[in-house]
Amino acid sequence: MDGAVSERLDLAGKHLVLGLSGGIACYKAAELTRALVKAGATVQVVMTEAAAQFITPVTLQALSNRSVYTSQWDAREPNNMAHINLTREADAVLVAPASADFMAKLLHGRADDLLSLMCLARPIERCPLLLAPAMNREMWAHPATQRNVAQLRADGATVLGPDTGEQACREFGEGRMLEPEDLLEEVVAFFQPKSLVGRRVLITAGPTFEAIDPVRGITNLSSGKMGFAIARAAREAGAQVTLVAGPVHLPTPRGVQRVDVRTAQQMFDAVLPAVPQHDVFVATAAVADWRPASLSEQKIKKNGSKVAPSFELTENPDILAAVARLPRRPFCVGFAAESHDLLKHAREKLVRKNVPLIVGNLGPATFGRDDNALLLVDAHSQRELPQADKLTLARQLVAEIASRITAMTT
Repeated sequence: MDGAVSERLDLAGKHLVLGLSGGIACYKAAELTRALVKAGATVQVVMTEAAAQFITPVTLQALSNRSVYTSQWDAREPNNMAHINLTREADAVLVAPASADFMAKLLHGRADDLLSLMCLARPIERCPLLLAPAMNREMWAHPATQRNVAQLRADGATVLGPDTGEQACREFGEGRMLEPEDLLEEVVAFFQPKSLVGRRVLITAGPTFEAIDPVRGITNLSSGKMGFAIARAAREAGAQVTLVAGPVHLPTPRGVQRVDVRTAQQMFDAVLPAVPQHDVFVATAAVADWRPASLSEQKIKKNGSKVAPSFELTENPDILAAVARLPRRPFCVGFAAESHDLLKHAREKLVRKNVPLIVGNLGPATFGRDDNALLLVDAHSQRELPQADKLTLARQLVAEIASRITAMTT
């Protein structure tokens, strides 16, 4: 359709080796393979003999569009060394599912099948190992497994998950493999630049809702999508992220701590005590400027007089200005959602709020949409970020924030 933003290929140019060890979670590998390919990656599947008991190589071949390797004795390679060749051009090896047995094997450097041989023989300095554990909750909690996972992390492996929930054995607990969409998000995050490692970022997102009576209120059309995208991008960049969200129905980005609020005062009360523990504050939320001075305890009814009810308004606290006034304030970024004269109003807000950076956008053109265009305004200049999906813009904004923080501290 006209004006549509092209699909984002987060893994374009990446070549991944996807390893499957034995476990019922192998069924998720089909959707994972499809998701990785859809994100732009090329995927080479390697399966253990046990994995082939749960899902067929034919399925993974169809989804990856590549022949699947299952044996260290595979003679298709000219030198008969698939365990060497398969990782030399790979950007990472992802084992999903990674069973308890397979992780124990990796820990001890055992290599009695193609997948373990390949993990051991990979160029460790340029081909990282990602593991997505999948097992019964008791197996995951066992001290031996926990020791193995800790040592694998110490050896440089990245462990993704596991998740908590109902397991195939009908027990409930920690140990199930992450869902394919969550694993995709983790893999994408792994390859993003880590420009905010060691930083703590506080973000507000969404609208606020100011009640008039028990069923009505003052709000706006903000969807919260931009703030949630910034939270994801900051977490991808290595930051610890706290997201204070108004009333929106959006999934929490992985690894982000979320605090739900409803009103501007509740958002203020959540943000101010948290500010001292954070290095960056990004005020993305579209906070209502006014609220009713008093709340009707009952629904305001029509009385037949044709006269509309009236009520007095009082000003809400200014969250960004309050944070910017603190003696030891974090690096503050404000958002200006305007209907016209974007640069003029953004620059006025920059001065009024006394912050180093304002991000301007035309609210009516972006509220509820998946794409946007942004204008970055500081005391000396302005720069446009052209129309793109909101996560792409969020990553660009996070890179800008990281660059400015680095310049301030060097």
